[in-house]
Amino acid sequence: MEIAEELAKQQKAISVAEFFEKNRQILGFDSAPRALITCVKEAVDNSLDACEDAGILPDIFVQVKRNGDYYQVIVEDNGPGIVSDEIPRVFAKLLYGSRFHTLRQSRGQQGIGISAAVLYSQLTSGKPTKVISKIGPGRPAHYCELMINTMKNEPEILKAEDVDWERPRGTRVEMEMEGSYVRSRRQSVFGSLKSAAIVNPHARITLVEPEGNVEVFERATEVLPKRAYAIQPHPAGIELGELIKLLRYTDKKKLRVFLRETFSSIGTISAQELCNLADLDPERPPADLNHDEAKRLLAAFKQIRVKSPPVDCLSPIGEDLIKAGLEKEFSLDFIATTVRPVSVYSGNPFLVEVGLGFGGELEKEGRVEILRFANRVPLVYQQGACAITHAVESVSWKNYSLGQPTGSGVPVGPAVLLVHIASTNIPFTSESKDAVADVPEILAEIDLGLKDVARKLRR
Repeated sequence: MEIAEELAKQQKAISVAEFFEKNRQILGFDSAPRALITCVKEAVDNSLDACEDAGILPDIFVQVKRNGDYYQVIVEDNGPGIVSDEIPRVFAKLLYGSRFHTLRQSRGQQGIGISAAVLYSQLTSGKPTKVISKIGPGRPAHYCELMINTMKNEPEILKAEDVDWERPRGTRVEMEMEGSYVRSRRQSVFGSLKSAAIVNPHARITLVEPEGNVEVFERATEVLPKRAYAIQPHPAGIELGELIKLLRYTDKKKLRVFLRETFSSIGTISAQELCNLADLDPERPPADLNHDEAKRLLAAFKQIRVKSPPVDCLSPIGEDLIKAGLEKEFSLDFIATTVRPVSVYSGNPFLVEVGLGFGGELEKEGRVEILRFANRVPLVYQQGACAITHAVESVSWKNYSLGQPTGSGVPVGPAVLLVHIASTNIPFTSESKDAVADVPEILAEIDLGLKDVARKLRR
């Protein structure tokens, strides 16, 4: 047998679950304290998203218990619940979710988060994850114990039954894992939930720590965030390969209809203008366009002026609630806030919000605390690798009443900076979603937002 034939026999497909099983650090499970924080964060993000999608004010209960060699993490919510058939796939199949293909702001996108936590739990403790979910009063709750079959990236149900549960509706997930519970201001379960409470002032979050200490982050408003609606892709950021794929697989029979119904901000007149610029027949079937014609169409996209993407795909926090969130968790003398107008990078709409708190009980001599958020989720790790930090460091803070001993870098003084980026697609630097990439358009908007609140502070 030839060597090539021998080598061919050794080739086989890798399941995505097997890949992450061997490379769990990519998902944020690289140390014992961080693994525990990541599991809590992913479960809480799911609860917040589910409650908001259903128009319910979130009431979330988090408990971390020491159980022999392991930590037990329990997260319970009052959300809409999950239908029993979907529970195994939501919790025990990686890259399974409802938001990857929709262009709207949401905390989760890839369908990795909670199933990665389940994977880490079974890897380190060998125990299944327990889930109870109930979709309404008068309906039975469904209980199941499950694991991930990593060779197939499919759920394995070890036990499933209907049970009584006192909640009218909601979901409870219970995982056991190796971990380490630390209590610090920022990089801890407590710090992560405190940050989440600032930018989700409509949520009540209760934390029970391993020693039995109970922390309640009360809600500061009864108003739910503005609902984000899905939009079509914007022509400004479309790439050639993506355009060819859309043309090839569309069910539209005419090019003008395809343009109008596939992209946001393109109407009947601009669709006709695009066809004229690209020298294409608007009545042609889109699937018939060859490579050169697709290139001409892409070039026409760059020439035509279309309005910015609709903003209802985003759900900003708003200046009033940023102020309320900062007041709720810090004692401050002065708060300045600003919300930048919607911008676009690579066709993705995004918006930057900045809050600055000054004085009060904050340390006079220490470095300013930077609270980083993306789609209402706190970014706890990799502060130095994040566009938000880079934008803060590049501002000349001496001009705005804050110290900056080296002339650049994080300023010094009794202040806290909050920066929130809302987008249909946050450009994270890795799957662990800890830092935002240095996209020039995003850096420019953060810079303008920081200088705006800094001027208010100076005045």
